[in-house]
Amino acid sequence: MADSLVKGAFAHGPPDLGAIHMMLGPDSGRVRVTAIRMAAAVACLGVIATGAPAQQQAPGFSLWGGVSRVPLPDEPLLLHTAEQPDIRVTVVTAELDNPWSLAFLPDGTMLVTEREGRLRVIRDGELDPDPVSGVPPVYTDALWSGLMEIALHPRFEENRLTYLTYSQAGEDGTIALARARFDGRALHDLSEVFVVESPGHTAGARLVFESDSTLFLTMGGAFNATTSGLRAQDPNDHVGKILRLRDDGGVPLDNPFVGRVAHKPEVYSLGHRNPMGITIHPQTGAVWAHEHSTQGGDEVNVILPGRNYGWPIVSYGREYSGARVSEQPWRQEMEQPVVVWLPSVAPSGMTFYTGDRFPAWRGNLFVGSLMTGRVGRTGHLERIVFNEDGEEIRRESLLTELKQRIRDVRQGPDGLIYVLTDNGHRSDLEGRLPDRAALLRIEPVGPGSGS
Repeated sequence: MADSLVKGAFAHGPPDLGAIHMMLGPDSGRVRVTAIRMAAAVACLGVIATGAPAQQQAPGFSLWGGVSRVPLPDEPLLLHTAEQPDIRVTVVTAELDNPWSLAFLPDGTMLVTEREGRLRVIRDGELDPDPVSGVPPVYTDALWSGLMEIALHPRFEENRLTYLTYSQAGEDGTIALARARFDGRALHDLSEVFVVESPGHTAGARLVFESDSTLFLTMGGAFNATTSGLRAQDPNDHVGKILRLRDDGGVPLDNPFVGRVAHKPEVYSLGHRNPMGITIHPQTGAVWAHEHSTQGGDEVNVILPGRNYGWPIVSYGREYSGARVSEQPWRQEMEQPVVVWLPSVAPSGMTFYTGDRFPAWRGNLFVGSLMTGRVGRTGHLERIVFNEDGEEIRRESLLTELKQRIRDVRQGPDGLIYVLTDNGHRSDLEGRLPDRAALLRIEPVGPGSGS
């Protein structure tokens, strides 16, 4: 199957990897990855299915074609921004491999997940060469799989509990939520406290805790509007939902669908495609999550209990083919987004800034972007400003000069902003090995910087 699909993608010119993506769909697991890798390998040889040199063919659209690569700077980089003095961007480490999530220990030590199944420690600005032991084996055979989120229990200093989400090792790669005690070097007493009942290596799986130690878990995987996407509207399916759990993996009794027939009790909201960022508003305590949509239609939503966020019945986005996902961007019984991106920015990770180092940015929402408008190497950091009613009034794109995919963004205990880039040893869809991924630190420069 993969061979025939690759030949089809090469039938009229250079490899159209976007076509392979659409033909296979995001739910095809190993077959899809195999096809992409075959396409990439042929692309590297400069040969197409007809035997003609690739450079002699008419230009074709490549999903991951983009602007020229820019190496990460060896020295701190000074950049100009709006509403804030200049910023300095420093590479803390450039030796990470497909990182997904970042968490800070109380002493400022950082824990970083790598999708191949490693948990890394960064102490005093240095990456420990030895990964944390005790991490469970994970499934990594699909593009959206592996070790993903890490989060600390609100009472971590008392109980040392660390939470992970990952694709379980095995044929299906089912998403699990586990917790373990971290002693500074290793995880102990790891147990899976919740396992998604819907098999499949769903993407997303972000976590955020409320102050009462209940947690929200995003569950993506509703990629295709006409097939898997329909699962987002089924309240008896975990796919395409945001779940609310106790810290032991149990169901809070005040969840909106508890006791209802044919409704999963863990479900807090439905109608999501692939939420890859979730956070708590620092003033209101409301849950905010963003939606990684198709070609346009990425969203930020305020998550309310029992509400339907519309995917795929309503959407502002377009399919990768260019066709509209839906002729209806909104219905009365479904929630409107707070922010919509057209074109898409492929959001991943987000946080509200609450520190003192960037006074002009306090209360702003920061969102990582993997790419803009389906053009490779146009990732950046989005800064969004809201009025006192929570309505968007302006945006700024930061770090565009670096041309990096931004996977996660966090505020450190020092009040600075940290971002993870998204590269590693896996070949990109052009068949080339990208740079290693990096952890970047953003700090203010000049008067009024809050230093």
